[in-house]
Amino acid sequence: MAEPMIRIQGLYKIFGAGGEAVLPMVRDGMGKQELLDTHGCVLGLQDINLSVPPRCIQVVMGLSGSGKSTLIRHLNRLIAPTAGEVIVDGTDVAGMDGAALREFRRHRASMVFQRFALMPHRSVRDNVAYGLTVQGLQSTEVEKRASRWIERVGLQDFADRYPGELSGGMQQRVGLGRALATDPDILLMDEAFSALDPLIRYDMQNMLLDLQTELKKTIVFITHDLDEALRIGDNVAILRDGSMVQQGKPQDIVLTPADDYVADFVKDVNRGKLVRVESIMKPGTTCASAPEIPLGTRLERAALALSEAAAELGKVTDRDGTALGIVSQVDLLDAMVRRRRPSS
Repeated sequence: MAEPMIRIQGLYKIFGAGGEAVLPMVRDGMGKQELLDTHGCVLGLQDINLSVPPRCIQVVMGLSGSGKSTLIRHLNRLIAPTAGEVIVDGTDVAGMDGAALREFRRHRASMVFQRFALMPHRSVRDNVAYGLTVQGLQSTEVEKRASRWIERVGLQDFADRYPGELSGGMQQRVGLGRALATDPDILLMDEAFSALDPLIRYDMQNMLLDLQTELKKTIVFITHDLDEALRIGDNVAILRDGSMVQQGKPQDIVLTPADDYVADFVKDVNRGKLVRVESIMKPGTTCASAPEIPLGTRLERAALALSEAAAELGKVTDRDGTALGIVSQVDLLDAMVRRRRPSS
């Protein structure tokens, strides 16, 4: 297994004077409200531990005030931790000096903000080129790479327009192009699509997934929207009041929520369109004529395949056609409709 690109260990953030002084009290169990009432400090993050594999999309989700934006800002040290480590590719970001941190932000990690954060007095071309200019590249190389990314995000006809002349979706495309133009290893996206209309948001999700298929970046994506999290995330972490409630594969969170809070989050998810057959298949064999259900098939499609074949059982197969297990129509339907409660 590959070493994680990002590893967060024992991360705490306490806002307010004397945050380090009250840290032992938080570690001993002092709650968020008590901390605010007695010490005037706000508990932003509490003992966060998270590993992000390279070349995957790690979604961090939660409601307003859960700490998700605070968390992502630790990854490029826009916020410094009260305690804990943020290790990126073997280096602790919290321990970087000014020069190392600037180099890290210029070359290793780019950020896409919710409200676009474009420079209104600069054209689309100049906004996309900004990070390249900061890197000190020659003007011809800046022009070449900026033009390439303007075309990749579909704004070649708007390169000389200004942000105020663009729609919200187009402005966010500029922000994405600017972030990718510097060819960072890590892309940090803080509620990047939250301000967009639903259809535009869906298009931006498609664009991100298409780009990720090609570029294979390590992406940390912040959202409050469960459907978005489940759609784009390779892994999902759920925060509540600054604490990590659950993390794992999207389908694992849907099928086995850690507690009632997560169960309420996922209760209306269409499991048939999300969960794959390998999550519910059982060991065993069936007759040679049983329908083959390829590994990775969604439950909804698997149930349809069995129904069309008038079969009660199907065999789950890998790419070579080797049988890996069996899945029944009963188990498929049960997994699609049953709300599994957390184990006590």
